[in-house]
Amino acid sequence: MNLLTMWFQCLQWVFVFFSISAFAAPYKLQRLGTLQETIFRDAKTIPEFVSSEFETFYYEQTLDHFNYRPESFVTFNQRYLVNSKYWSGAKDSTPPIFVYFGAEAQIDDDLQGVGFLTENARQFSALLVYIEHRFYGKSVPYGLTMEEVVRNETVRGYFNSMQALEDYAEVILYLKNKLDAHYSPVIVIGGSYGGMLASWFRLKYPHVALGALASSAPILYFDDITPQDGYYSIVTKDFRETSENCYECIRKSWDEIDRVAQEPNGLSSLSEIFKTCTSLNKTSDLKDYLESTYCDIAQYGSPPIYPVTTFCKAVDGANSTTDILHRILMGVVAYQGASNCYDMNQYKYPPETILGWGWQTCSEMVMPIGYGPNSPMFPAAPFNLENFEKSCKKNYNILPRPHWITSYYGGHAIKSVLRRFGSNIIFSNGLRDPYSSAGVLENISDSIVALYTKDGSHCMDILVPGESDPEWLVIQRKKEVVIIQEWIQIYYADLQHTKQGN
Repeated sequence: MNLLTMWFQCLQWVFVFFSISAFAAPYKLQRLGTLQETIFRDAKTIPEFVSSEFETFYYEQTLDHFNYRPESFVTFNQRYLVNSKYWSGAKDSTPPIFVYFGAEAQIDDDLQGVGFLTENARQFSALLVYIEHRFYGKSVPYGLTMEEVVRNETVRGYFNSMQALEDYAEVILYLKNKLDAHYSPVIVIGGSYGGMLASWFRLKYPHVALGALASSAPILYFDDITPQDGYYSIVTKDFRETSENCYECIRKSWDEIDRVAQEPNGLSSLSEIFKTCTSLNKTSDLKDYLESTYCDIAQYGSPPIYPVTTFCKAVDGANSTTDILHRILMGVVAYQGASNCYDMNQYKYPPETILGWGWQTCSEMVMPIGYGPNSPMFPAAPFNLENFEKSCKKNYNILPRPHWITSYYGGHAIKSVLRRFGSNIIFSNGLRDPYSSAGVLENISDSIVALYTKDGSHCMDILVPGESDPEWLVIQRKKEVVIIQEWIQIYYADLQHTKQGN
């Protein structure tokens, strides 16, 4: 019996007392997924998709990289996938390795939806590597469910970004050694939370990664660096610039929902109006659903016809006698599609992501997002750290570390700090993306650059390109490629200089 099995059996009793119905997210979370559709899928319910160009491997990963307790040496299988179609090999040359960092979901969907690596592999003769984030997908220690992970006071302690970055470093160094690709430059790429990880990796592991492309990475949404309502201010802006009438309709709908709910059989009336799949027990279920819909529309909008346009066109096109709530329903139908009913829990799937990200935000990823004066489309509700701490204490019996991210990775005075030592990071953003409010939008140095597009949204630059992509998006992607080429050319020149003994 190995150490992993013995230790797990000693801890099993911890899990049996808990059920998912007893668990509640600590506060309203706006997800950070690279792809819009990922949250609606679950690793247990979708067939494993692996392109014929990818080969799946598992690395025997260390559970705890930073301590020397007995359980620290336990290992688990971390999934990664490799595409060597255009890899010219490292025997006679040093072609680059592009590494995609998985984030708060299984890696499968990223293989299909993220196109930056596969689109540019031929041009660079690059090896492509996609690494799944620990505790997500098939990279879970002990073979536990996410519910079991977040309830286990010992195991969940290893579920953090610091351990994840070291995971990525180990896999990269292992592959470089295995392929005898010691001098192949590595470019790490990620979107959203994965983009945050990519930028932090370049800062923490400059000896492993030559550069990083961080797409839609809100690395400044910590402490008081970004206004709390920065996210919702852009959601508000997206709707208001599209249609003042649509914006006003949404703004007034919250009070209207409360008014109807107070009538006899008010919740039943709301259930009927919004065609909910199950009867509403409280207005917050409906409000959370609508809020998530508006945020989804803003965050994942894509040209040429943005979802916010589709939604507002339906609202604005309603008959003059149509009341506010039915106008909102018409917008929902236009966006979601016609259906017999609408699931108020739609944005709470998959449980793996909701539970996992809930733990991460309660422990280290404390992003103080709230509603304020700059987001008048929503009722005022500022982030309250005291209430947040109470929720985390209730759910996990821990207190969050709200300053950990800025202490470990930085963020305050980022321009003056990174100008002194950082290099080779691309921060890309689309200004229609609510998370761009916490992104790096100004060049920090000649090699830490900010590329943004006025009409872009979340992670658009690294997604699979389409025929209808606007010119500004094509230009943004080309700029990223040119910058990465420059990094690699300088690296090759330095490498040649070193080999010549100069």
